Amino acid sequence: MKLAHWMYAGPAHIGTLRVASSFKNVHAIMHAPLGDDYFNVMRSMLKRERNFTPATASIVDRHVLARGSRKRVVDNILRKDKEEGPDLIILTPTCTSSILQENLKNFVDRASIISDCNVIFADVDHYQVNEIQAADRTLEQVVRYYLDKSHTLDQFVTDAPSVNIIGILTLGFHNRHDCRELRRLLKDLDIRINQIIPEGGSVENPKNLPKARFNLIPYREVGLMTAMYLNKEFGMPYVSTTPMGAVDMAECIRQIKKSLDILAAPILSSKKVDYESYIDGQTRFVSQAAWFSRSIDCQNFTGKETVVFGDATHAASITKILAREMGIRVSCTGTYCKHDAEWFKEQIKDFCDEMIITDDHAEVGDIIARVEPSAIFGTQMERHIGKRLEIPCGVISAPAHIQNFSLGYRPFLGYEGTNQIADLVYNSFALGMEDHLLEIFCGHDTKEIMTKSLSTDISPIWDPESRQELGKIPRFVRDEVKRNTEKFARRKGILNVTVEVMHAAKEALS
Repeated sequence: MKLAHWMYAGPAHIGTLRVASSFKNVHAIMHAPLGDDYFNVMRSMLKRERNFTPATASIVDRHVLARGSRKRVVDNILRKDKEEGPDLIILTPTCTSSILQENLKNFVDRASIISDCNVIFADVDHYQVNEIQAADRTLEQVVRYYLDKSHTLDQFVTDAPSVNIIGILTLGFHNRHDCRELRRLLKDLDIRINQIIPEGGSVENPKNLPKARFNLIPYREVGLMTAMYLNKEFGMPYVSTTPMGAVDMAECIRQIKKSLDILAAPILSSKKVDYESYIDGQTRFVSQAAWFSRSIDCQNFTGKETVVFGDATHAASITKILAREMGIRVSCTGTYCKHDAEWFKEQIKDFCDEMIITDDHAEVGDIIARVEPSAIFGTQMERHIGKRLEIPCGVISAPAHIQNFSLGYRPFLGYEGTNQIADLVYNSFALGMEDHLLEIFCGHDTKEIMTKSLSTDISPIWDPESRQELGKIPRFVRDEVKRNTEKFARRKGILNVTVEVMHAAKEALS
């Protein structure tokens, strides 16, 4: 019996809880059975934080099934209002409790009349969307709720250049380090940060969002719906180019300048920033990635194949960095964000041989086994796949593991992020003579892996002549020749390896 199934993105209520716990003094209540209330454990374990607002579970048990949920839900809302005194309470069901099809919105409306704090119902379809989509929708719903409540449609933008950073939230992949790097970038550009939401922000802050001159959306997964709403209602421009990698960093900065130039209001800045000179100086002297891409170390990666997989933002950015900036071949790249497939395809169409849009880790594993890349750049699941196939993997995307909440400073965004990514790429490959030395000294593990396939594919059969020819090859490269020949045979649909197939494989690789 299968007790668990790997998911790249969790259920919808996890996304809602991530947004709620990112804001200060916001309390989330889950209408859920026992077993669905694991969020508090996950958050406290991964984030290593001493203080955070835990979510409350309004348990669905046999009494609720017999009598209905209204009294219990309303009582829990009023109790938390009295005990915690939050600014906002968000009620969310889970996929399990949604089966009851109760009108929780009506319960929230009733509790709102009695309670002192604001109460909203997370308007998310728990059967149709995942964690990422729900987080994006919930953040937009909170912002819309407070802007509608404040009735401030005529707001004056700040005199000085200013920006809102939207989409930094709890349990995000290197989000806190990325936020620090964005702060540094905006300070260098003499742009004042108006609001950062939701992480560390107050729900009273959204009413001040229209005062900024533009919005910066570092990740497409969360924040884009909010930016589109603010653009529609208040005419606020937004920049959604992820500042990851030297090329996209430059493009993001140019988009920032363009957004500042859109508004007719005069800009009062304490200093005049030459954006092009700043880009040139940072690329040449702060970021070492441009220098590294021209070095002999990076040139040694020429001809090596990689596979990239992750969320849309990180997978697209890493693919472009590998192919465009470092000259490394990306054999296959993909994302589990199926809802953003069109944007992803448009971004990486010129930078890879093959693309995959799926949330099935077994399908990704089979592609990796077929391609047999020199390195993988993916999520924690791809790291586990790489271990089974003895292929190194650099983790570049959520879903996150405790290893991805490092104590040291490791941003992926900004010019310092380019250095961190270059280090990650370099250290993810087997370097120099490492392969040969591991083979000569029996490696770290004496277990021989007979097959490199995660699926039920049959490995090609070697005839006696080809085995004899293989035996003539020096031992320290024999396994690599065997793997490359079998990979060539599988690609060509050849079931029997002969000497002629070996020679053809050699010609194809040379």
